[in-house]
Amino acid sequence: MRIGVLTAGGDCPGLNAVIRSVVHRAVAQYGDEVIGFEDGYAGLLDGRYRTLDLDSVSGILARGGTILGSSRLERDRLREACENASDMIHEFGIDALIPIGGEGTLTAARMLSDAGLPVVGVPKTIDNDISSTDRTFGFDTAVGVATEAMDRLKTTAESHQRVMVVEVMGRHAGWIALESGMAAGAHGICLPERPFDPADLVKMVEERFARGKKFAVICVAEGAHPAEGTMDYGKGAIDQYGHERFQGIGTALAYELERRLGKEAKPVILGHVQRGGTPTAYDRVLATRFGWHAVEAARRGEFGRMTALRGTDIVMVPLAEAVTELKTVPKDRMEEAESVF
Repeated sequence: MRIGVLTAGGDCPGLNAVIRSVVHRAVAQYGDEVIGFEDGYAGLLDGRYRTLDLDSVSGILARGGTILGSSRLERDRLREACENASDMIHEFGIDALIPIGGEGTLTAARMLSDAGLPVVGVPKTIDNDISSTDRTFGFDTAVGVATEAMDRLKTTAESHQRVMVVEVMGRHAGWIALESGMAAGAHGICLPERPFDPADLVKMVEERFARGKKFAVICVAEGAHPAEGTMDYGKGAIDQYGHERFQGIGTALAYELERRLGKEAKPVILGHVQRGGTPTAYDRVLATRFGWHAVEAARRGEFGRMTALRGTDIVMVPLAEAVTELKTVPKDRMEEAESVF
């Protein structure tokens, strides 16, 4: 059997662990051949790939990023790939393709599967917003990075009696903000799922200072936004992939709080540091399990499906089910977080 693997979309801690697992299971266990397409679907379209053997994946388990490179695919090129799906199967001689990626990558995987490519998807995103799986690898690492950052910022905020507004990733789902905010004991958490009123945050800060707690840390997801009419904040433009370019809610909120409070408020944008570096033990294990089960599914001919975590089990679910809607933070999880502010 000849298996192709690629990584697409934003990078994520744990990608290399999946690649390594696929190679170990396919090559060492079954004697299969594995080829890695470079720079995501672009490599598939351009015919750029290399053979992956045990030596080529040695030492990559703890490495961040992806040894194959990654990119986002324009919609026109995706249509081109779907139109030439059967030709690609014959050109590369692949019996299965394992794309590793988030919602956009898996949507493309579904389209390629519908066009005839034998696809087994593996979900990844630090945002943890893929439906049909309890967790995605990369999320645990991102939460840990954000939590450590807020732990550190608390001490400098307290020393200078400041308000720190920490912006974390999360376009449409606030899982990173929710869990890192809870873990760090943030005094306010703003999520995309629920518009916030800056007046509530002002009141919280004033009450803290009145009690002698002369600092505050507020965690805000990049996709969070104020309730209509509560604060001047514009929406961003749309990029070439159909994603909104956010205007920087962390900075805007910090300036708004400073204006209303008359106290120093500093924005801290964590940005891509959440994506980089060594994956946690949890993410390494989950990514390894996903890779193992993807190979098994390919050998069983379970195409048009993806790996998913359900409880403690890895199961296979239809790609169509995975990309129907994003998994957002439910109301009860927001209420849990609010109870410990």
